[in-house]
Amino acid sequence: MEPDLFLAAAEERQAKNPALAPLAVRMRPRDLDEVVGQAHLLGDGSPLRRLVRVGDGVTAPSSVILFGPPGTGKTTLAYVVSHATKRRFVELSAITAGVKEVRTVIEAARREAGAHGRETVLFLDEIHRFSKAQQDSLLPAVENRWVTLIAATTENPYFSIISPLLSRSLLLTLESLTEDDIRALLHRALAEERGLGGAVGLDADAEDHLVRIAGGDARRVLTALEAGAGSAMDRGEKTITLATLEAAVDRAAVRYDRDGDQHYDVASALIKSIRGSDVDATLHYLARMIDAGEDPRFIARRLMISASEDIGLADPTALQTAVAAAHAVALIGFPEAKLTLAHAAIALALAPKSNAATLAIEAALADVRAGLAGPVPPHLRDGHYKGAAKLGHAQGYIYPHDVPGGVAEQQYAPDTVHGKRYYRPTRYGNEARYADVLDRVRGKLGHPDASPDT
Repeated sequence: MEPDLFLAAAEERQAKNPALAPLAVRMRPRDLDEVVGQAHLLGDGSPLRRLVRVGDGVTAPSSVILFGPPGTGKTTLAYVVSHATKRRFVELSAITAGVKEVRTVIEAARREAGAHGRETVLFLDEIHRFSKAQQDSLLPAVENRWVTLIAATTENPYFSIISPLLSRSLLLTLESLTEDDIRALLHRALAEERGLGGAVGLDADAEDHLVRIAGGDARRVLTALEAGAGSAMDRGEKTITLATLEAAVDRAAVRYDRDGDQHYDVASALIKSIRGSDVDATLHYLARMIDAGEDPRFIARRLMISASEDIGLADPTALQTAVAAAHAVALIGFPEAKLTLAHAAIALALAPKSNAATLAIEAALADVRAGLAGPVPPHLRDGHYKGAAKLGHAQGYIYPHDVPGGVAEQQYAPDTVHGKRYYRPTRYGNEARYADVLDRVRGKLGHPDASPDT
């Protein structure tokens, strides 16, 4: 590739005066020991540890695909691998590069290896944006190890990356940084010379707010910290306060503690708003949880529970919608997951409501716990083993498929609860149909009339 003189000049200025670089760049780890988070990928003998080690050409891992949300360290790990091994490092973005640029890098890598024995690391960001044909162009270089490819993607690689490239690479999944990871990163950036060098302090409530708005994203939290520090120093303040931080990042600190009362209060209000069919209140509480950095998987779990607890068979598709939303959230993460959560929450809020399934299982559990778990009727017992017939097991059982209508008149429940009516469907939504079916089925089964309180 032809050198970019303007880019080279900009890099030279940054090298002479590191303060010109953004805080997130200045705080980029210099080796794996400085990487925050991703402990599951950084243990002794891990693929990344082996990748930064000068390999023996036999056991050293080759190409790597880093999959994870923004700000989890994909680019950082690529730089660490390159610098730790003194390899030639080339960075491309799939947003701007194409097959021509990739081939140029590969040819240069082969020349460098032949002339100087120096390996090349090709870092390809946003690889999911490459078409199938563009990804195909990487295969010879990866297979023959002309380059060590480190590809980064925020999209599920099983959907966005071709199978031949996946099979020739190690797939490493990065996780969002935890609150403890974010706090450690903030403390390091405040104290270290390459960061803010102790120029300002950080109030506890401002730190909590930074952790909340980070959403597990290191780049985001360092950018916000830099904005807050700049604002504080412009005002002549020695400490970044919550008010200064809010003004700098234009984002109010929503009162919401994921480990305290607000966590449970807002989650409870979300579910009760869905139960009450108030879609606008539902969206308000959902927005508070999203804006405060609540784990989207927690929200999705609450929606799945709500679909069964408060909607049930009044709309059998509600649970399907909630489960699909949970799967989608797990695949895409924030910020796009907010759309999926809103989709599901609106559908649940506007669905017809029934807690009949909830009441049914609670009533059945109450009887079991009260000791009403009698013996299984003999004709329902297992009859597939030798001697079962002599015990009377499975004798007299009527196979429903042999009966017109598919419902055989015989006793299924133990004597202790025979005739109990646990499920009492409402006449709301689709559950009205189940109520009609149930009346007919109970009649065909010959259930004795249940008392009003059963």
